[in-house]
Amino acid sequence: MNRRNRTVLVIAIALVTATVASYGVYSAVQRIPVRQVEVPSVYAVVASAHLPVGTLVTKDHVKVVPWPARNPVPGAFASIDQVVDRGVIQPVAENEPLTESKLAPTGAGAGLPPTIPAGMRAISVKVNEVIGVAGFVIPGSRVDVLVTVDNTSGTRDESMSRVVVSNVQVLTAGTRFDQEKARADGKPIQTTVVTLLATPPDAERITLASAEGKIMLTLRNPMDTLPTETQGVRVANLLGTPAPPPVAKKIKGKTVMVAPPPPAPKIYTVEAIRAAKRSEEVVR
Repeated sequence: MNRRNRTVLVIAIALVTATVASYGVYSAVQRIPVRQVEVPSVYAVVASAHLPVGTLVTKDHVKVVPWPARNPVPGAFASIDQVVDRGVIQPVAENEPLTESKLAPTGAGAGLPPTIPAGMRAISVKVNEVIGVAGFVIPGSRVDVLVTVDNTSGTRDESMSRVVVSNVQVLTAGTRFDQEKARADGKPIQTTVVTLLATPPDAERITLASAEGKIMLTLRNPMDTLPTETQGVRVANLLGTPAPPPVAKKIKGKTVMVAPPPPAPKIYTVEAIRAAKRSEEVVR
């Protein structure tokens, strides 16, 4: 047997030996019983599907699952009977634990009323896609309410736009159909109705603004909590004072249009008192 054949033989024996050894180790590992480490757990009630605001919880909406005991959810429930017939006041995602802060008190019912804090009122305004800031007015966002009122005397220059209520929280945006469609399509909510959380005086202002003019919503940064204070704007302020029209003037026999001369400076009369004498002086 020459040297080349001996080398090939040695390599073949090594490959066969490695294959047999690998298979033996694999078989030994497969025969090792699986050791399950028992993790202490508690039971928590979670949502079996998405629960929007206003849902009255039933047994079909929830389920009980094990939850690691070392990381309990504050305010969670261990029994389904503790959450049945209670209204949802904050959206709950699928498989998210239900907590006391997301449910209305027992007996408060479902729908929008349990979500309204004491002393506040919910008021709905009809909007379109533009007024609703192109679908980005969603529950929980903050907005300012502007109104544009046309002057009834017929002078359009007196039409005015102004912020009437600032930093208002949006309770709901769109109808239930609008919300479900937007969630299914993964798109912004095309709002047709926006419900705002306002104080009684602010609710009166919004109602009067809706009746007397056209309202618009402006989206705010949630970290910006300062009230919006403006003097409003009129058409005359928006466009400014128009320049006087040019006048015809003859220059070297030709008629040309030139700008009118500047207005004469205003003359002010000042009353001067020197001891017991009074006099009026003209100031230009």
